[in-house]
Amino acid sequence: MTDQTTQPTRETTMKNARAALFAAIAAMSPIGAHAELTDVEKQIVAIVDANADEALTFLGEAVSINSGTMNHDGVKAVGDLFGQAFRDIGLQTEWIDQREKTDRAGHLIARQAGDRGNRVLLIGHLDTVFPKDSDFQSFSIEGDRAIGPGVSDMKGGDVVVLFALKALREAGVLDGAAIEVVFTGDEEKTGKPISEARNALIEAAGRADVALNFEGGERGAAVTGRRGSSSWILKTSGERRHSSGVFSEWVGAGAAFEMARILNEFYEELSDEEYLTFNPGVVVAGTDVKYDEAQNRGASSGKTNVVAQTAIVHGDLRFITEEQKQKARARMRKIVDKHLPKTGAEIEFVDSYPAMTPNDANAKLLGVLSEVSVDLGGEALAANDPGRRGAADISFAAPISGASLDGLGVYGSGAHGPNEDMEIPSLALATRRAAILIYRLTREDAQAF
Repeated sequence: MTDQTTQPTRETTMKNARAALFAAIAAMSPIGAHAELTDVEKQIVAIVDANADEALTFLGEAVSINSGTMNHDGVKAVGDLFGQAFRDIGLQTEWIDQREKTDRAGHLIARQAGDRGNRVLLIGHLDTVFPKDSDFQSFSIEGDRAIGPGVSDMKGGDVVVLFALKALREAGVLDGAAIEVVFTGDEEKTGKPISEARNALIEAAGRADVALNFEGGERGAAVTGRRGSSSWILKTSGERRHSSGVFSEWVGAGAAFEMARILNEFYEELSDEEYLTFNPGVVVAGTDVKYDEAQNRGASSGKTNVVAQTAIVHGDLRFITEEQKQKARARMRKIVDKHLPKTGAEIEFVDSYPAMTPNDANAKLLGVLSEVSVDLGGEALAANDPGRRGAADISFAAPISGASLDGLGVYGSGAHGPNEDMEIPSLALATRRAAILIYRLTREDAQAF
C-alpha cells in the first residue's frame, strides 16, 4: 500500500506546474522584443501571461471532469464550467440540449453582439474519446507537460479561446466585437442525423465572416484545409452451395470473392489520387452474417465447405473537395455493378463531414495569423498538408463562413491515447496568438473577409 504522506497533493502539483510554466514563459520572447506590436497589443500579451497560472488551473478542472461523448452528464458539466466562465467575462450563453434529438449531451453557445470589424466564430468541443469507465481520468503535471484525457484534444484549445477573450475584455478592447463561440458536445462521436447535430454550428457559421477552430496546433503551420469524411457499406451476395461447386456455372464465385474483387478494384483504380483515401475498416462474411452499423460490430458463421452467401464491408472515404467525393463515388458504383458469376453487390454512401477545401480566403487569413506569429517573436506559418489531418467541426463552417483556419490550439502528443499530453508553455503561446488575431480581425480598420 502506498504511503499517502509521500504523494504530492493537488496544490503541490499545481505549484510545480506554475514554476515550470513561468520559467518557460520567461524563456520565450519577452514583451519588449515584440517590436511590431502596438501598445494595446503589448498590454493584451501582458494580461495573457499574467493569467497563465489561472488558465492552467482552469484546464486542470476541465480535464478532471470525464466528458466521454456518451457521458452526457459529464459533457454537460464541462459545458457548465465553461459557460459560467464565459458569463463572467460578459458573454451571453446558451445550452442547446441534444439528448432527445441525437442521443448526445448538447452544445454550448457563447456570444456577444457587435458591429466592429469581422464577425468571428470560435469553435471547440467539450467531449473526449475517453468513456466514463476509462482508466485514464486524472490531470497531472510532469515537468513542462500536462497529462490528462482531452488535455490537448481539445480542452486545451477551449481554454485558449476562453482566456484569449478574457484578455481582450480585461484590456478593454472586446466591446463592439461580434463574437460567437460554439463548443460542440459530440465532435468525437457525432450524433445523427448530422443535419440536427450540426445545425447550431452551421447557423453560427452563416453569421460569421471568419471561423477559427482550436484543435491541436502544429509548429510552423496552420490548417487551411482538412479532408471531408463519409462512410460506405458494401454488401455482396452469392449462392449458398457446397464448396466443391465453387466457380462452376451453377454455383458461381460466392459473396466473399465478389467482395474481394470489388475491394481490389477500388485499390487498383482509385488509390493513387491525391488526397483521396478509402478504408474497409470492418469486414464480415459467411453463411449467416449480422452487422451492427452503429456499433461497427459484426459476427458471422459458416463452414469451410459452404460457399459464403453474404459479405458486408463498412469503410470510410476521405476527400478534399465535394467534386472529388462525387467522382470517387461514381467510380466505386461502377466497379460494384460489374459482378462475378452468380453474385450480386450494392453499395450505400452516408455523408458525415464535408471537406474544408483550401481556398484564397483561407490563405489570406493565414497571412494575417502568420504576421501575428512573427510580431509575437515566433515563426512565419505555412499552410498544412490536408492529407495529414482528419475531419473536424471546422469543416461544417468552412463552406459557409468567409474564411477559416484550424489548428490554433495547444501543442501536444498522444491524443486519443492513455498518455495524452500538452506542452504547458504552448497554452500561453496559443492564447497570445489567438488574442492578438481576434483583436486584429475585429478592429474597425480590419481587412474584410
